[in-house]
Amino acid sequence: MVSRSAILCVLMSCATPLWAQSDDNTPLSAIDWLSESVEQPEVLAAAPVLGTQATRIPDASEAPIANSASSPNVSVQTLGGPAPRALGLLPSSATGLSADLWGRSDVTTLIALLQAEEIDTLPAIQDLLTTLALAEANPPMEAATPGAFFLARVDKLLDFGALEPAQAMLESAGADTPELFRRWFDVSLLTGTEDGACRALRDQPDIAPTPSARIFCLARSGDWSAAALTLNTGLAIGDIDAPTGALLARFLDPDLYEGEPELEQPARTTPLTFRMFEAIGSSLTTVGLPRAFAHADLRANVGWKGQLEAAERLARAGAISDNALIGLYTARVPAASGGVWERSKAVARLDRALESGTADDMIEALNQLWDEAQAVGVTVPLARYFAPDFLTSTTADSRADALMFKILLLSDRYEEAALIDAFAQTDPFLAAVAQGDPSQVHAARGHYPLVRDAFAAEPNATLVDMAANGRTGEAILRSIATLQQGLDGDQIAFKEGFATLRALGLEDVARRTALQYLLLQ
Repeated sequence: MVSRSAILCVLMSCATPLWAQSDDNTPLSAIDWLSESVEQPEVLAAAPVLGTQATRIPDASEAPIANSASSPNVSVQTLGGPAPRALGLLPSSATGLSADLWGRSDVTTLIALLQAEEIDTLPAIQDLLTTLALAEANPPMEAATPGAFFLARVDKLLDFGALEPAQAMLESAGADTPELFRRWFDVSLLTGTEDGACRALRDQPDIAPTPSARIFCLARSGDWSAAALTLNTGLAIGDIDAPTGALLARFLDPDLYEGEPELEQPARTTPLTFRMFEAIGSSLTTVGLPRAFAHADLRANVGWKGQLEAAERLARAGAISDNALIGLYTARVPAASGGVWERSKAVARLDRALESGTADDMIEALNQLWDEAQAVGVTVPLARYFAPDFLTSTTADSRADALMFKILLLSDRYEEAALIDAFAQTDPFLAAVAQGDPSQVHAARGHYPLVRDAFAAEPNATLVDMAANGRTGEAILRSIATLQQGLDGDQIAFKEGFATLRALGLEDVARRTALQYLLLQ
């Protein structure tokens, strides 16, 4: 029987060219790091570039461009084709959002707005963006680019690192076009389910795989001869460049290159190259890679410290469950100090204090948890986890109650906590915010006056009218953009964006945003 090494030696040169390097350190959106796993290129309509003031009302001196914010009652559909179906994982009954959330908005505008929304923001806004991406809703008017907005929603989930819901969204849509399959293939690579994706690639002739994807899948199925032949043919006709060929050759038989210098990391790492580097024993660090790659560090073959760091990175964007984060924190007993070990110790210490500790033990444990969690931005998931215990653990010590109340206000039980006198009296203003009306409470510190004024501010009338005329999703995205300007320092924008979210029926989001702004900023 001919060995894999012999096949490779006959078919290709063993030269090891260097990867091209880039000085581009800008964050990558999902579309930038996806593998080119299918031959057919994506064709998406160009989205308009929106300015930072896109959501604001024009100055009175500007010439009017329309007499109304409403759009005509027009529906667009391919002649003779079926009506587009609503896609999403969360029904209206779960989100409170209409199935016609996007229906009357222009698709290129929606794509531009969604792409422009910041990922590293307050958890309440992250949750809202994720909900919008997952909401089961009818597509917008997109006859020229069918499915383009669905792809933008999936890409936003990928930017967050939310691979499981992104994978479920793609599978619900069928992943039967090159654009959908490309994303599903890459998510499968990052979640370790690539064998299923390779079978689908083999069974769907309309989705023509690139030589790299074909070689990877042939090797995964054990057909080494066909994989090596495909590699040789691709190099000969120029379908595979030399650096990619060098990586594929080592992937097919790492032993053949034992003792040779390691390949350099590519300037743009894709899930496919990431998995092949891992397979040849030259695993790439996920530090500096898009957040989605951190899922690879959650696997059991990665050290506990690496798992914890990856979990914290994903938890900051709400991309893993609270229980998954806590499960890793409590999986073992830390044998070292500093960094993630201190967070693990803080969680264990608070667990002990809740079980049998004194008020002093509780105060020390709460302070340690607050300081450690704040340092890496995981206070909100920890607050959600501990909230049920805190609601039944008021003490006779106002210092402990104040700390517990502060953490409870960052959980989804914030309003319930504000109704408990022992907690509410430690900060009446925060309690009033949690109940939705701080107007009658003295605002004495920090950003308290700004938040009080935001509750009394007028919403953007144009966006409220937009929502009333069938463009609710667009109005929400524009309100988020305005509120983000406020979080970045524009107090007028903060009040307007906050008031508009409330006017659009997103009271819970607004309250949680206010509490997180006061406690986390």
